[in-house]
Amino acid sequence: MATTIPARPARFRRARNGPHDDTRLALLFILPATIGFLVFLIWPTLRGIYLSFTKFNLLTPPEFNGLDNYVRMVQDPVFWNAMKVTLYYVVLNIGFQTVLALVIAVMMQRLTQRTWLRGIVLTPFLVSNVVAAMVFLWILDYQLGIANNIIAGLGLERIPFLSSEAWVIPTIAFINVWRHVGYTALLIFAGLQMIPETVYEAGRIDGASEVRMFRSITVPLLRPILSLVLIITVVGSFQVFDTVAIATRGGPVDSSRVLQYYIYEVAFSRFQFGYASAMSVALLVVLVIITFVQYRLSRAESSDLA
Repeated sequence: MATTIPARPARFRRARNGPHDDTRLALLFILPATIGFLVFLIWPTLRGIYLSFTKFNLLTPPEFNGLDNYVRMVQDPVFWNAMKVTLYYVVLNIGFQTVLALVIAVMMQRLTQRTWLRGIVLTPFLVSNVVAAMVFLWILDYQLGIANNIIAGLGLERIPFLSSEAWVIPTIAFINVWRHVGYTALLIFAGLQMIPETVYEAGRIDGASEVRMFRSITVPLLRPILSLVLIITVVGSFQVFDTVAIATRGGPVDSSRVLQYYIYEVAFSRFQFGYASAMSVALLVVLVIITFVQYRLSRAESSDLA
């Protein structure tokens, strides 16, 4: 007697014929992030570009004024001083932070890879910029600060860290290096993990010292990660604001008035949102150019490991 085999459900036949298309599910998962990206990044950027061509003070509708804001910006000595101060800060911050982070990352990779040590290195990054600025404002106070009391106890002259034109930007750079160097070191450490140990073994067989292997092996093979780290840190350094707003408020005599703080003052103290938007667009253009130049010069898209 013949036995009739029941037909399989349609869902089993689809699975056997080919893989299931998950495009709709993938789109559903990325939809919240896409909405956030459009609402909180793309739309404010487009709105800011539009406002940069207007005269706007929140009390009246935006009034189109063409390139007047950009002409004013080019002729504004405070803007150019803020740009110069910002560039000075970026050079100091990136120079010290990158070198120190690279040294810390190499030490973590070559000497010890304990998890608790990575936690300690990352701890300052968990402190907010505002809290870090307030703590260092107290530590570095000219009369009551712990740092200056130690300096005076050693018989040296007190240093006006945050009240001197010569010291204020290096001090702000030091505060932010202290806070961000752990995070930068962990990014570089992750890149070091990608370098095969066999490359170092070959270097030891050839008699290369640790310094020579660092210069001839680590740095070249780490180039794509270093390029990424530099791009991230440079963009972040141009956006310095919290430390200046808490510790110095742009003083003394505009010596710490970075561009972000000047934009904030123009927008929320003088209510000149059109001019503030024009300066923000100029900063955006500068960052795009710097990022493109960094990317091309560092050849971040290629790796020597390939």
